[in-house]
Amino acid sequence: MSLQEALQAGRFVVTGEIGPPKGTNVGPMFEEVEHYLKGKVAAVNVTDIQSAVMRTSSLAVCKRLLEMGVEPVFQMVCRDRNQLALQSDLLGASILGIRNVLALTGDHVAMGDHKDAKAVYDLDSVSLIRAMATLESGKDLAGNDLDGAPVFLKGCVVTPCSDPVEPQIIKLEKKVAAGAQFCQTQAVYDPKTFETFMNKIQHIKIPILLGIVLLKTPGMAKFMNENVAGVQVPEALIQEIGSVDKKERKKKAVEIAARLIRQMKGMCRGVHLMTLGWDSCVPEIIQAAELR
Repeated sequence: MSLQEALQAGRFVVTGEIGPPKGTNVGPMFEEVEHYLKGKVAAVNVTDIQSAVMRTSSLAVCKRLLEMGVEPVFQMVCRDRNQLALQSDLLGASILGIRNVLALTGDHVAMGDHKDAKAVYDLDSVSLIRAMATLESGKDLAGNDLDGAPVFLKGCVVTPCSDPVEPQIIKLEKKVAAGAQFCQTQAVYDPKTFETFMNKIQHIKIPILLGIVLLKTPGMAKFMNENVAGVQVPEALIQEIGSVDKKERKKKAVEIAARLIRQMKGMCRGVHLMTLGWDSCVPEIIQAAELR
């Protein structure tokens, strides 16, 4: 069953995420996918030059995943390409058999390792979703006819723990109006805040997948609190991950993630696991969170 079929059938889905390497040595990444993600998750997101740090092509990695029998979600940011290139890559993805696309505006180049690079932002996440819908209609953004139209499963993101959260809800509404068909959230660590958010978006009918980022260290949690907009790790969780010896932190990270999922899985339609290289934790999280 494809990701789209699972969502349409009302199934609770689990998706994973990988980040392409900075170079051509993709072997270790695909080995982890084969051992820990394939057959465990419905689809695997492939990040697109995440945090503006230059990495190998998301599109190429998505194609390799398809060849492995793993359904990819092609993350696409608007930072690096104008509308010509974005439309061209969308058509290219369709030709390669890649249908799931997650639209993102993208972190600014100031966050990355090529600070003199030029940020484009010809489109944003809302207009990128609209561009996908336009291509599906058989037209490009200039109104020209296409010789063959693609079909996509169009995804978007939202940050439920933003304060205030109303701008996030307004933008989510715009994304749905533009054609978004599913939504993966930014990391959530507070079940009560997530419940409040979900109550506020009951009028939005697309499936919402809860985002969980593994907490690796107290320093990582503090960094997210200070630098990632809309993400707030409670002090109790920071102390919990810091209370164990370093060699026990992976086990503790799984425990925390599974507990959060158990507390919130009844509020959403799925979970998006962002393990930041700890892909070996995915089967353990799924089992501990009672998702199988």
